[in-house]
Parts: sequence; structure tokens; C-alpha cells
Amino acid sequence: MTFPLSSLSLPAPKVATMHPLMVLLCLLPLFPGSIAVTPSCPKNVNISGGTFTLSKGWAPGSILTYSCPLGYYPVPSTRLCKLNGQWQTSSRSSRLTKAVCKPVRCPSPVSFENGVYTPRLGSHPVGSNLSFECEDGFMLRGSSIRQCRPNGMWDGETAVCDNGASHCPNPGISVGAVRTGSRFGLGDKVSYRCSSNLVLTGSALRECQSNGMWSGTEPICRQPYSYDFPEDVAPALGTSLSHMLGATNPTQKNSENLGRKIHIQRSGHLNLYFLLDASQSVAEKDFEIFKESVNIMVDRIFSFEINVSVAIITFASRPKVIMSVLYDTSRDVMEVMSHLEKANYKDHENGTGTNTFAALNSVYLMMNNQMQRLGMNTAAWQEIRHAIILLTDGKSNMGGSPKVAIDKITEIVNINQKRNDYLDIYAIGVGKLDVDWRELNELGSKKDGERHAFILQDTQALYQVFEHMLDVSKLTDVICGVGNMSTNASNQERTPWHVIIKPQGQATCRGALVSDQWVLTAAHCFRHNGDRKLWRVIVGDPSLRNGQEFEIKEIVISSNFDVRAKENQGIREFYGDDIALLQLEKKVKMSTHARPICLPCTMEANLALRRPLSSTCQDHEKDLLNQLSVPAHFVGLDGNSLNVRLKTGSEWTKCIQPVSKDQVWFPNLTDVNEVVTDQFLCSGSEKMEDNPCKGESGGAVYLEKRFRFFQVGLVSWGLYNPCENGKRYPHKKVPSSRVPRDFHINLFRLQPWLRQHLGGVLNFLPL
Repeated sequence: MTFPLSSLSLPAPKVATMHPLMVLLCLLPLFPGSIAVTPSCPKNVNISGGTFTLSKGWAPGSILTYSCPLGYYPVPSTRLCKLNGQWQTSSRSSRLTKAVCKPVRCPSPVSFENGVYTPRLGSHPVGSNLSFECEDGFMLRGSSIRQCRPNGMWDGETAVCDNGASHCPNPGISVGAVRTGSRFGLGDKVSYRCSSNLVLTGSALRECQSNGMWSGTEPICRQPYSYDFPEDVAPALGTSLSHMLGATNPTQKNSENLGRKIHIQRSGHLNLYFLLDASQSVAEKDFEIFKESVNIMVDRIFSFEINVSVAIITFASRPKVIMSVLYDTSRDVMEVMSHLEKANYKDHENGTGTNTFAALNSVYLMMNNQMQRLGMNTAAWQEIRHAIILLTDGKSNMGGSPKVAIDKITEIVNINQKRNDYLDIYAIGVGKLDVDWRELNELGSKKDGERHAFILQDTQALYQVFEHMLDVSKLTDVICGVGNMSTNASNQERTPWHVIIKPQGQATCRGALVSDQWVLTAAHCFRHNGDRKLWRVIVGDPSLRNGQEFEIKEIVISSNFDVRAKENQGIREFYGDDIALLQLEKKVKMSTHARPICLPCTMEANLALRRPLSSTCQDHEKDLLNQLSVPAHFVGLDGNSLNVRLKTGSEWTKCIQPVSKDQVWFPNLTDVNEVVTDQFLCSGSEKMEDNPCKGESGGAVYLEKRFRFFQVGLVSWGLYNPCENGKRYPHKKVPSSRVPRDFHINLFRLQPWLRQHLGGVLNFLPL
């Protein structure tokens, strides 16, 4: 209680004998806004076997977060420094118990139908195995052996012993779960609950449907402290992203069926809503990583030719709309990124709670406004698909149940069995605080055989997910310049345009798919034998380990290519116009292993670069070759992507000079520009660069920009071969007579020839 100054009444004698400063110190606690000595919390909070971090030092309001090594979890996980200078744990106990790192354990099966499992323990340590075996007459589906992972989850898939006698397959019983219901006919239902203190994620109730599939998501029983590894989450978001980009795959395998197929055609429209938690328990540096992760996803989605609008909402006690799908600028990637950059953690410093309901409700209000604008019954509204991605680090603690807002959103989007694909909600918990599995599971969409709720251990894991979430294995459109950048992709999946060109004998050259029937390569590959019947092109094929062989229908070589053209000038070999096109006998089926690269100066590349429709070829050159030393890549003999730096301008002039000193090939050269014309890009002048080998000629020299790949050159010739007998020796001693330099045909300089022969295949921009 505080009092106005006039109401104070203190004994006069004491005041008269006290020092004025002492009087002031006695009075300060009685006044509103007075300055008092702030208590700090005790520092005896070390955790046995682990470490801790503080959000605001030892002052009241600071959150202490414990961390343990992989395979252990902290108890308690956090503490809060209260105003009275005492620590409080999540259990609301002020008693300071010793914090410890406990070993992670995986749950044990409660039951296993029609089979046996071993060993039979109460719980299982990290690294231990569970083995499953079926009785006679039953077939095992799922994983026969599962290992306990350091996050408290079993690897593999739920083991089920099934005889195939019912309309729906036996749905099984996940480890730690109890199932009620043993009939699997059409319309039959089964329900699940978890034993002990485990938390159920997925669907507690499932129904056998007419298509022979169980409704909802497989229920998984988790330890409360469990979390997902990035490799668990990336496929789910990646599959969704692939389907946003136009992919369809009705026969997706169960092992890959983690993510919702947001099936959106290029003619349709996607509203993508990002909700970023900025409450007190989120550190400012982690909020910045939330922003960086969203930035990655926005940039990647806009690199494909779909119609998308983006909303960005930050929230703590109240939401703040940074970008709305109602803005025209929400369709402009640069505007979206600019608004995202301006999102400020300190916007919420005066309201530090976690009001997830209010954040989701702002999405509902946005949807409602858009519906009013477009008309509830119009195709313009009905055909919009909506995806919500919630990034939070804890349980909502104010505003009421966020599920109420989800119900309103579901109703306004008119979600029913026929319109399930029109709404996806991903609930992603991040951090080592008390992220609530139950709440996330309640918020995430429940789609047949899929997961939408995840917990990642930290923001770095989130960043890793968003970096590697693009899985293009289901993307079947002829979209140029798409490489699978996920961590487990093969070399061919990373560079699906790369092809091998060979006569009947050993492979001699490389090339790049520029459409589903045309390959771009070097003319000199065919200088000794241009009979197309003797040549084969090997294209990546997911069903064939070494790729599929294609016959060649036509070989088109530049009429200006003549390796002997300058012999009378003392130039033994000249590689001007070293370019060729191969038309394959049949079209290549697009897959994760076979896809064209983007050629600059085409409309296809213009869309990938997200440039205005009025762009020219000159604009593309300025965009792609915009430095004196441009990082680029080519594919080596072993399929690995190798690095070069393409020199332009004054650096190009320096790069080509060693040619004049090569007395073997150019003994009487007076003008280096007679050998290295402006048709060539130059590389190989820096120590960290890779040099192409004999046999890599014709391969694409390409750049990565906006998560797409663009071919700016093709490997032509060089002064130094770092390979012997098909093996690369990057540290092989260079002979004193040779200087490493490599020259690549510059596709910007051969535009007239490319347009002449590919004009009916690709859509070229004005020069």
C-alpha cells in the first residue's frame, strides 16, 4: 500500500535525530515509483552434468534454462527468478532442489498383438533395441528392429502383425499406447490412450474409411521431454512445399508420408501465414532466428511459379500484423522480406505473455476480411488454399484456448472431407522450455497418415529444417533449375540436369539437360566422330542405379566451330564456338534425378530469378555475372559438385594472361585475345579452385541464385589436367611449363546460336 505525502505521520524526535539521507531511504518504499534496491536470485543453481543460460542475468524476471548432453534431459528444465529474489520452477515450487541431468529412456510396449517382442523391460536406455516377431499366419508390417534414439523416441515404424483379413489394415498399437477396439471393418473405430506419464500426439480416435485407410494421424506416445530431430521435421515441411509447387503423388510411400500434401495448382492461390512468438521466454537472438528461418522459406517458395500471398504476425500478450495477405505487397517477395526484416522483438516488451489464441484469431479476422472482399461463394475465395505455420517456444498462458480460434478458421475456410486440402496448420514448438506437446498436438492439422505438430530442441535446429526442407522428389513439372538440396540427397538429385555423353566405349564428355529432350554440350566432343548412332546419353533415373541410356536423334554443332581455324597464326587448336546441342530420340520423364537447368535469357529463367516481365538478356547477365569474381560450380567425374570462380572485367584480363606463356600449344602467340576471345569465361587463378579434367568437357558451369540453378557457361578447354586415368589429383604438382587456367563458353555470347536452335523449345527474352 502507498500513501500520499500529506498523510504521512512520523514521530518527530526520531526524524530530528536521523541523518536526512537515512530519512529518505526509509521513505522510499512508501512512494509510488520509488527507487528500491532490487533483490537478485541465489547463484547456487549449477546442474550436475550440464550447463545453464540466463535471459536477464540474476535479476527478477530472468529465466534460467538448463541444458544437458545428448541422451540426457534436465530436471527441472527451467527456473524463474521471482520478484522476491527466489527461484521458482515450472512446478511452482520455490524450494531450490538440486538440478540434475537424467538419462533419456524410451517407453516400453504395453502390448503387441499376434506376436512377441524382446526384451521386456519397464523402459529402455538410449541405443538399446526392441525386436518384433509375428506368430504363424501373420505378416510383419513396419520395423522388425527399432532402436532407442537420444531424443527418447524409437526409430523406424510401428511394428504390426496383420493377416490382411479386414477392410482396413490392422492400425497397430504404437509403443507405450493402449488401444480400445479390435474390429477393422468399414466404419469401425478404434481409440487410443497412453500409459504412465506419456503424452499422446496424433489422433486419439480413428475410423476405418471406404478407401481402406484409417482417418487421422497415427497416435504416438511420447516422453514429455522428448523432441524431434531436424531430419524428422524437414521431410514433412518439404513434402508440403513440394505439393504447393504443383506436385501430385497418389502413391506416396508410408515412410515418406510425413507431410500434408497442400495440393495447389499453378493457377490456384496459396495464403501462407507465419506466426512468430515474441513472448518473454523467447530470447531476442532466438526471435531473430525465427525471422531468418521464415526468410528462407519465403525466398524458396517465391522462387517457383505459383501464386502466393504471405502474412507475418508476431505475438506475445497481443498480436501485431507485420504483413497481411490483404496487402497487394504480400505477393511481392522483396516487400515481404522487407516487412519481415522490420519485425521487432521489442514491439512486445510491454506484454510478455503468450497469447496464441489472439495470434490465431488475427489470422481468422484476416480471412474474414478477404472473404468479405471476394464474396463467400465466389471461386476467387473458395479456391484459395491456406497454410499456417506457428513458431512458438512454450505453452500459451493467456487469452484462453487457442483451439477456439482454430475452430473458427476451420469453419470460415469451410473445411470438410472434400476440402481437407484447403487448410494446413503446422504447430512447431522450439526450445528447451516447457513446450506443451498436448497443446501443439491439439493445434496441428490431423490429416490421414501425417504429422503437423513438432518440437525442435533449439532455434538452430529450426533453421536447419527450413534450410533443408525442400524435397523435390515428388515434383514432376518441367520446372528448370531445381536441385534437391536436402542433406540425404544423392549427387544426381543435387544436379539432376547433369548427363554423361559417350560413344560405344568409354565416356568422353558431359552435358546438361536444357529441356525434356535437348542436351547442351561442347562441339569438340564430336570432332573425331559425329555419327549420332555411335553415341549415347546417360540421364539420371531413380529406378536405375547407373541412369538410363538415350539414343540421339540429332547432333547440332555450331557451323563456326573449327579447331584448326587459326593454325596459320601458330595456334595449334582454337575452341571458339565450342558448343553443340543433342536432341534425344525420346523425351525424358521428369523426376528427382532428371530435370532441366535454367538457361539465362529465357522466360523460364526470368520466372526463377523473379525478374519483371520486361527484363532483357542484358538484365540477366548483370544479375548473374555481377562481380569481378563470381562463385560457380561444375560437376566432376565422380558426380560431386566442384567450385570455380569466374572472372569478369579487369579480373578476366588478368586471368587469361598465362595463355601467352604456354610455349607448347601457342609457341609464337603475340595476342592472347586471338586464343581467348570474349566468348570465354576464365577460371583457375585461385588456389582453392577446382580445375576440370579431361572427360568433363561440355558439362554445365552454373550458379545458384534464389534456390535455383542457372547455367552461364560450359566446360571447353584448359591449360592443365588434374586427372590421371579418370581420377582427380587436386594436389598434383603442376609442371613448370603449365599454369592452371580453364576456359568455359560464355552462353551470353552465343545467344544468337542458342535462339536459332532452341527458339521453338524455350521462350527467349529480348537481347
